[in-house]
Amino acid sequence: MNVLDFLNESVTPYHTVQNLKRILEPVGDGVKLFERGGALIAVRTPREAGCDSRFRMALAHTDFPALRITPNPDCAAAGIQTLHPEIYGSPIYASWLDRDLGYAGLLAYEQGGKVQTKLFRSNKLVRIPQLAVHLNRGVNQEGLKVNPQTDLNALWTANIGAKFADVLQREIPAGGRLLDFDVQLFDAQGAQLGGLEDEWIYSGRLDNLSSCHAVAEAFAKAAIPEKDFVVAAFFNNEEVGSNTREGAASNFLKEVIDETFSFPAALANSLALSIDMAHAEHPNFLQKHDPNHAPILGQGVVLKTNSQKCYASDVFSNAQFKLLCERAGVPYQTFVMRNDMPCGSTVGPTVSAALGIPTVDIGEPMLSMHSIREMTAVKDHESMVQLVSAFFDGHKT
Repeated sequence: MNVLDFLNESVTPYHTVQNLKRILEPVGDGVKLFERGGALIAVRTPREAGCDSRFRMALAHTDFPALRITPNPDCAAAGIQTLHPEIYGSPIYASWLDRDLGYAGLLAYEQGGKVQTKLFRSNKLVRIPQLAVHLNRGVNQEGLKVNPQTDLNALWTANIGAKFADVLQREIPAGGRLLDFDVQLFDAQGAQLGGLEDEWIYSGRLDNLSSCHAVAEAFAKAAIPEKDFVVAAFFNNEEVGSNTREGAASNFLKEVIDETFSFPAALANSLALSIDMAHAEHPNFLQKHDPNHAPILGQGVVLKTNSQKCYASDVFSNAQFKLLCERAGVPYQTFVMRNDMPCGSTVGPTVSAALGIPTVDIGEPMLSMHSIREMTAVKDHESMVQLVSAFFDGHKT
């Protein structure tokens, strides 16, 4: 599946897992898939496992900032029925205004006395219109201020009295009864190439679906390992802290490893790539980067380091990453956050601390992170696929 199709089809974490399985299931050759809600772990067993076997592990996450429909979302005002959302993660609120939005997710229903689930994606569009400049005269001088409680209700229908749950019920198989739903809004505009030479990707959900795609493509292309275990772990809920049963702080990965291989010392001598998007230097805001650590779009995979350990990278894992890049022929750049700005984090520190596996945090440079519409470079995505493919094939120290 090419990256644009993957981005267009992966509109929720549950849909992301479905598309990852479409890439990974045909691989065969000793591959096992373990699914838990919006998370997925793929393991490829070697030809001959033994006490000297190690793990080659790549980590990513399936979720992204979004507006999630509340359990009782129905509101009416000014002759319009609206849907009230709850903020998931840390989206840029203003970017959700005046956009064509879809809604999709997972439906839970009762049938035959048992709870069943169904993936759902509506073909209807909703919208959150901005207030006209004539009614907000200072918006261009003072900046747009968005109240997430009152300003993000999505205009759904002119049919006053319509109930969102009733519409979802129509998606349930005959005889089923809707019990609950996990539905969120998403940017309905398709992913596309941009720039004079089609050098960039414009899309929603690049953070972190671009990483998921790169890891899955590399995993699918990897040769059957001789003695090492190849693992691709796609966690959910990274954007809200990872402390869920599907997140990096759960027992999910540990359980899979214990079921796969029983030599604890192997983890300490293995390596994990924690792959999440990185901040590229913005040409209009050069002052927002440390001048010696400002990644550029199209100039290579980003190594992310932080002395406060917001990233898992250390001198040992960094050295292995650099050698891997050298052997794979992939350029890399280094990112360090300015000292006067807070640093974000990834699943890397959580997994590294829990398993004791050396981990390096890397990513593709991008702009507009956490906007509904983001931007990255085609060349960097190709470099990431090349790098992870080399890693899975054993080109590391």
